[in-house]
Amino acid sequence: MRSHDEAVIEMLRSDPEMAVDYLRTAFDELDEEGGESAFLMALRHVVEAQGDMAVIAERAKVSRESLYRALSPKGNPTLRTMTAVIKATGIHFHDLTHPVS
Repeated sequence: MRSHDEAVIEMLRSDPEMAVDYLRTAFDELDEEGGESAFLMALRHVVEAQGDMAVIAERAKVSRESLYRALSPKGNPTLRTMTAVIKATGIHFHDLTHPVS
């Protein structure tokens, strides 16, 4: 039986366009209880769906270990790290803050 995380990652792999909507939903819920850790987990799912942490870490110019820590449930990444990681996935903050036209 697959875990929830594995199922989400597989969905994101099979439909990469879903990543923006998935992250946008998590971004919209940041102010709710547990919203910050939920957003970090959603971003981690997107990163893992695109290959692995090492690939995205290299693109974002952060160490793999730093990326794992930043995207952990207790992670506390800087805005610079968040922006770099999101861009490394091919998504921009603008995509998360503006509704689909």
